Amino acid sequence: MLDLHRLKALHAVATYGSVGAAAEALMVTPSAISQQLAKLERETGAVLVERNGRGVKLTDAAGLLADHAERILALVETAEADFEALRGAVVGKLTMAAFPTAMRGILPATISLLKERHPELNLLVQEREPDRQVRDVTRGEIDLAVVQDWVNRPIAIPEGLSRASLVADVADVAVPADHELADRREVALADLPGDQWIVSSPSTVCHDFLMFLIRSSEKEPSIVCTADEYPSQLAMVAAGHGYALIPRLGRGIVPEGVRLVPIAPRPIRRVYALWRTDAARRPAIRAAVEALRTACLPLESEPAS
Repeated sequence: MLDLHRLKALHAVATYGSVGAAAEALMVTPSAISQQLAKLERETGAVLVERNGRGVKLTDAAGLLADHAERILALVETAEADFEALRGAVVGKLTMAAFPTAMRGILPATISLLKERHPELNLLVQEREPDRQVRDVTRGEIDLAVVQDWVNRPIAIPEGLSRASLVADVADVAVPADHELADRREVALADLPGDQWIVSSPSTVCHDFLMFLIRSSEKEPSIVCTADEYPSQLAMVAAGHGYALIPRLGRGIVPEGVRLVPIAPRPIRRVYALWRTDAARRPAIRAAVEALRTACLPLESEPAS
């Protein structure tokens, strides 16, 4: 009889393209994946992997078996979801992921609520960059993700996934405390002279949105520093090196020497929970979405500073 764990290892190699990538996705070592494939070869009596330079490639037999494995694993997931729904109990393993600021600003309270309400639920929580999460949920690598997009830059949700809105996160502009606009009740981006911006890395969601936002005010942004962590951006602002667009969610302690000024019109980052539609019957998914929404309730009215 074919072992599900070995089929899962084969499916991961077929999906991610290498033993190393499959091991990273399944959170095991590459040698563990290789051992599972070797055992699967003995079970099937077929050669499944061949050496290809410094890596391996799957044989035609492996490709055929991987196609069956995908359907088998999907049926197993559906059966588990149906069984949990029949029991009505919030049990089993639930893997959640969130982008860094949501990990700081939403997940701690969410985990506390889930542990209090559903002590038999086994949680695994991971921090992942936003651009990975949609792919990871689609592939079944994680059960539920907290993702983001910006107004006018909506996220593309593939067929087969469902989402729920969690919070509309406002962003403010961080300026040095001695800046001429620091005491304003609000500013327009066009009000900021010099346009010396401290931004996230290129190709990130936040970087792309800021570029769009500044260019919509008919200016070309001048970038003086890139840093992905908001505390790093705020430290640069405090030292007088430029401005930064800082969402309120999970931004941490604002240093002395920095003022956060609301922007008109308000830049809005939207935060969602995302899961596979076929898994929606799982009580654990519904419980996690409810806990996320509860954790987000205080965030809607968070002040600028």
